[in-house]
Amino acid sequence: MDTSVSPRTVTGRLDVHPRGFGFLTVQTPGSAEVLSAFVPPPDLNPYFAGDIVTATVTAAADGRWSASQLSLVERTRARVYGEVVLRKGAPLLRVDREVANADWALEVGGTPVQAGDAVVARIDEGKVVLLYRVEAGEDRSLERVIARHGLRKDFVSEVVDEARGARAVPHARGARRDLRDVPTVTVDAPSTRDIDDAISVLPAGPDGALRLLVSIADVGEYVKQGTALDDEARERATSVYLAGRVLPMLPEELSSHWLSLVQGEERLCLTVELRIDPQGRVTAADVYESIIRSWARLNYDEVAAFLDRGEVSEPMAPVRDVMPWFRLAAARLAVARAARGGMEFARDEARFTFDQATGELSGLVSEKPTSAHTMIERFMVAANESIAGWLLARGLPGVYRVHEQPDPLRVADLNAFAETSGFAAGFGRELTPLALAAFDRQIAGAVAEPALRSVLRRSLGPSRYTVKPGPHFGLAAPLYLHFTSPIRRYADLAVHRTLKGYLRGRRDFVDQDPEVETLAVHINAKARAANRAENDRHRELEARWMAGHVGKQFPARVTRVRPFGLVVQLDGMLVEGVVPADALPGGPFRPDARELSLVGKERTFTVGMPVTVKVASTDEQLGRIELSLAG
Repeated sequence: MDTSVSPRTVTGRLDVHPRGFGFLTVQTPGSAEVLSAFVPPPDLNPYFAGDIVTATVTAAADGRWSASQLSLVERTRARVYGEVVLRKGAPLLRVDREVANADWALEVGGTPVQAGDAVVARIDEGKVVLLYRVEAGEDRSLERVIARHGLRKDFVSEVVDEARGARAVPHARGARRDLRDVPTVTVDAPSTRDIDDAISVLPAGPDGALRLLVSIADVGEYVKQGTALDDEARERATSVYLAGRVLPMLPEELSSHWLSLVQGEERLCLTVELRIDPQGRVTAADVYESIIRSWARLNYDEVAAFLDRGEVSEPMAPVRDVMPWFRLAAARLAVARAARGGMEFARDEARFTFDQATGELSGLVSEKPTSAHTMIERFMVAANESIAGWLLARGLPGVYRVHEQPDPLRVADLNAFAETSGFAAGFGRELTPLALAAFDRQIAGAVAEPALRSVLRRSLGPSRYTVKPGPHFGLAAPLYLHFTSPIRRYADLAVHRTLKGYLRGRRDFVDQDPEVETLAVHINAKARAANRAENDRHRELEARWMAGHVGKQFPARVTRVRPFGLVVQLDGMLVEGVVPADALPGGPFRPDARELSLVGKERTFTVGMPVTVKVASTDEQLGRIELSLAG
């Protein structure tokens, strides 16, 4: 950032650090350049994280910026979580320290509160007004994360009433293609209630080509534009999966049964029918409105048992004859996918378990993807790619999912991490999809795989929604979008509406419609907030779980270097913690220019290095696990 114009007046967004200071982030119009200015604690007191303010920023001799003379332009936050403190008998709210660094006077409106009560309050013209108390026994972490990220917890009565009214729309065939006699299955986790995708396969003919049918719940038939139900779904943009709680995009009155592709029930769908030749190429795609009936609800474990060992479970019996054809379809798509490169997105995941009786956290398990997860991912990716190409070929606007090729600096960082971890990456200056696939294959099954994948995903960077079609680098796909989950993603619902409009004769679509781009920008923002909330919830529960492991030692691997210390991931647990720089022997330490190594006088710690650590302390509110080197 140019420091020659200093001081200057800017407008930006505030972030709050739990230690009391903050930063003003200013995005330069028309540029990727970002100015970050330090805000000292006293200047931050009247503000909340997310506030838009004007300020005077000044550059120091070392190029660092500081902000002063802040003035509120817009308050984007409507609610805050905090805990009650009493001063001279007056209630104040100690707001979540990720949101505010000061205690605010709390207007309780006659509701009795006690010191230590957890509450959610609304912000009303600079005042903090009590909304409700978090009852004893409820999970404060959930309430804190929901309020911190501005998520919507409940649906207003008008939306719920419209959801119930939508169930009056019958599952009638009409002019739809009738697939009820085609063997159709769903594959999900046993706990899944909103099943939005089903698969069918037609065996290969004399030319060797088989047909894979991916049928997706026709949400657009029940959620109409211009309704309060649709407005709420658009505002939420995505379901949010917080461990122990789901905040759905659509009310459960509609999503968990009437839209869900329940076994034995007739359901309206949008179907994409893919012709897959013996080489694994999708040579044709047909899209149509359909009516289906799921013949079997299968879970991932029993499908994996069939794919791996040929075992046929009792629920699988009605569709046992088509199961080998599903396996062939997945194998063909895998061959074609391998030929073009890219990475596998199915990965190990850490899952928390909760006591069914008490709701208390009971465990943390690492779950590996099965062959069934991989098969379903192949089918959904193929469907999404085909729909993207189908829209583009007809000049229709889509909410495309674009993922840019990583820049040379990110590639160099990944090279260095791989080498420190004992792997030869050899990417060169430019990372290609095939080189990425070769690296992906190297690390599969390695002890360091979870840490390597964590760094790999950060190096590749995020994907985003846009109306402008472009490639998805991570999947090595020339075009990509989301079509297969309209119950939980609004981007998919928007794509469905375009498809349905075209299939029913509409032809006045605008190429790269600016309104679609506006929607894409909104969905990106909501998806980022959901992702941050999910990560915060995960970190807080990690800290809660690891509180019972203080003093224990674990093998780990350095995944990031920061000025304050080392971020390490525990082997086999997918848990991250921090080893503070001032607790490392042989200091002082400083990060190198690319933050790949923490360098001291006698010792250097590098990203990818294996270490043994001991759990020193935990802080659930901050989602922090502090570690120390062992030995």
